[in-house]
Amino acid sequence: MIQVTRKDQKEANENIVRRFNRKVLQSGVLAEAKASMRFNKPISKTERRSKAIIRKERKNEKLAKARLGLR
Repeated sequence: MIQVTRKDQKEANENIVRRFNRKVLQSGVLAEAKASMRFNKPISKTERRSKAIIRKERKNEKLAKARLGLR
């Protein structure tokens, strides 16, 4: 859990935001949330290879079109 102290009377708002961001980064809460968002089910080796081949073909087609001056 993150513990954030209250604002002092003479403390600027930028300092409060900076301090809060540092506490959030140090706690690791944000990293855990992002990691759980990107969880993918494990796929087989053959499926991974076929997807890589498709990606490579699409990239080559895009480069060929760019060389010809099409979109």
